[in-house]
Amino acid sequence: MTNQSYANVMARLSSGSISVIFVAQRTGLDADGYARAATMMGELAAQQHGYVAIDSVRGSDGLGITISYWTDEASAKAWRDHPEHSAIRDAGRDLWYSEYSLHVAKVTRSYDWKKA
Repeated sequence: MTNQSYANVMARLSSGSISVIFVAQRTGLDADGYARAATMMGELAAQQHGYVAIDSVRGSDGLGITISYWTDEASAKAWRDHPEHSAIRDAGRDLWYSEYSLHVAKVTRSYDWKKA
């Protein structure tokens, strides 16, 4: 996603939107399988009702943060309960993650800044 399109997406976050913050430590096992699953989940999430955007970063130590943005709580919960997402979550617990935490937050304010 280019900086231009990223700013356009993020500017659409309205008060009351939901941010799902997933902080996870990778085990380092099955890197190829993890990469395929992550790509598939990103594409599947983007097809869901209420999806807005996703941000994801991972350090060389395997610690990653993924934030998905949803128009409302019902959309975020529907993604949590999606059968394919649930199956991949189970695979993550079994193989790809040594630990994770998840936080759900309601957006109360959102703004952007860009260096000219």
